[in-house]
Amino acid sequence: MDTLLSAYRFALDNLPQILARTAEHVELVGAAVLIAIATGVPIGIAITQSRVAADRVLYVASVIMTIPSIAFFGLLIPVLSPIGQGIGYLPALIALVFYSQLPIIRNTYTAIKNIDPALQEAARGMGMTAFQRLLQVELPIAVPVILNGVRNAVVLTIGIAAIATYIGAGGLGTFISRGISQTDSRQLITGAVAVSLLAIVADLVLLLMQRLLTSPGLRSR
Repeated sequence: MDTLLSAYRFALDNLPQILARTAEHVELVGAAVLIAIATGVPIGIAITQSRVAADRVLYVASVIMTIPSIAFFGLLIPVLSPIGQGIGYLPALIALVFYSQLPIIRNTYTAIKNIDPALQEAARGMGMTAFQRLLQVELPIAVPVILNGVRNAVVLTIGIAAIATYIGAGGLGTFISRGISQTDSRQLITGAVAVSLLAIVADLVLLLMQRLLTSPGLRSR
């Protein structure tokens, strides 16, 4: 109990710093997930045309997920060092983009593949082109599943971003790393709780967004 009270007092005394680190964390995760959406959704749509391509892409994305994050950060250091970006924001951003890909690609692929063929045939019968079917029929139906993948990606990257502090990326992981190195339970608890709360808030916000972007017909079902 004394430890929790000490952590609470520490959090109150260092609230401006916690908010600043939270902003760094949100910026890093937000940029990574936006890039992952911009790349992962088109990839997920493209691989619906080929089962072989889908299997290979999903396999590679799954393999990337098995790489320990600290090892991934370490692999990027020699790759980016020649351009002076071996540590800091850029390698953390690249790693988080790769880690975000699997849930987004997989959910996009699954959502498009599971659309009722009768709806697609009806759209063809109305004279829609493939692009029109994608924009007006398939994507609106797939939105809830795609956004569910985005939610998973966000929660995942919030946790991994905490480890990125070890390569100088900042964020809430700073409190965790300092707590470990200084044997300070106050900072360790503060960092862990802050990361958890951020993940919960982000998930709830995205859940609300998912419901708002889901068409009324699908929402009622």
